[in-house]
Amino acid sequence: MIKQIISDKPTRLFIILGGFFIANALIAEIIGVKIFSLEKTLGFTPMELNLFGNLLSVNLTAGVLLWPVVFIMTDIINEYYGMKGVRFLSYLTAGLIAFAFIIFLLAMKLTPADFFISSKQGSGVPDMEKAYNSVLGQGGFIIIGSLTAFILGQLIDVFVFHKIKKVTGENRIWLRATGSTLVSQFIDSFVVLFIAFYIGTRVNQQANDFVWPFSLFIAVGIVNYIYKFIVAILLTPVIYLVHNLIEKFLGKERAAEMKKAAMANE
Repeated sequence: MIKQIISDKPTRLFIILGGFFIANALIAEIIGVKIFSLEKTLGFTPMELNLFGNLLSVNLTAGVLLWPVVFIMTDIINEYYGMKGVRFLSYLTAGLIAFAFIIFLLAMKLTPADFFISSKQGSGVPDMEKAYNSVLGQGGFIIIGSLTAFILGQLIDVFVFHKIKKVTGENRIWLRATGSTLVSQFIDSFVVLFIAFYIGTRVNQQANDFVWPFSLFIAVGIVNYIYKFIVAILLTPVIYLVHNLIEKFLGKERAAEMKKAAMANE
């Protein structure tokens, strides 16, 4: 049975794509705690963009490192396995991310060994327990916002993708892939910020805590979306490259059958 599953190319491809899809989303959730300066990383002086009275530079979550992988994986799964394939993996991924955060919470509740707390003082980390909890212990609204944005983004992406494909047919891969991404990521960029920070900072407000004003929420959302917009355009050649590799792996006839079935089942 296992040999038959692995030897079937469409099944093997789905397992590979699904593995990358799930791992990518989970890793992005973990590394997303870090906010980095894009300009400084590239060796430039940070810009000062005045948006709605807020001076902003291009500071992004480290999770954007994996965003191009999500973009390509979603497009391929859409193309060959249809909306049902993407929905299945999206719901499964959201459930696994929620499970991971539950395990993180349980791990944070464990009483640390005495030596663990001071084990990295020589590296500039005075309290490893606090550092551990700070990295893994994202706030509830951040988790809710992230999962909500992820599910909405994926569902909107597959819907727009197939609407465009019904009009263009097999032509204009760039239009359905990039177009669906630009629409879905517009929603994603603002939903996660709205729930995690605009609402989250109000519900969990403590004395002297910073509360996100609406203008800052809009400004940061625009900056994030501009970045994703540019990356989506730049990745267009990569989409064609990956599609060609998939076509060679599956064979043109099998690939055509899968794409036809993906559209017929919607």
